[in-house]
Amino acid sequence: MATRRSGLQRGTRRPVIGVMGPAKAGVRELEDARLLGELIARQGWILLTGGRASGVMEAASQGAKAVSGSLTVGILPDEKTKVSRYVDLAILTDLGNARNNVNVMSSDVIVACGLGGAGTVSEVALALKAKKHVILLDAEKTGAGLFRNLAPQLVSTAASPEEAVQMIKDLL
Repeated sequence: MATRRSGLQRGTRRPVIGVMGPAKAGVRELEDARLLGELIARQGWILLTGGRASGVMEAASQGAKAVSGSLTVGILPDEKTKVSRYVDLAILTDLGNARNNVNVMSSDVIVACGLGGAGTVSEVALALKAKKHVILLDAEKTGAGLFRNLAPQLVSTAASPEEAVQMIKDLL
């Protein structure tokens, strides 16, 4: 049996795919996140987001919940944050922004759907520091270049949600 990067044996649990992105996202980022969430769920993988009822987090969770049998997890900064209605399991951390590290460490692969927010950028940086694979979905060249310079073996770019899912399959 092949060993995955997380150290777990394949088949012992469903892979957890973290989708990170800004709470204030553009139309393209929201469309990509929604489709990405759906495609992740169609693979039988667990979707993990920041759990908020806004932006990429809401769109990805909404996409996943369009698939019967999907499981969505939201890692929230505190009990005051409005949880997305598409999140099945909300984990209220009381960690504020430090919850970004929980997002990263709980994911087998991270997909950044837009680099428009400092929170998303911090999650990508934390992922690279933890030696986790990151896929930048439709990232602008400057941001992608910065992260590639930091960890070229861990950073990939995808032009579409479909391409991102194929990359995840290859990594798992």
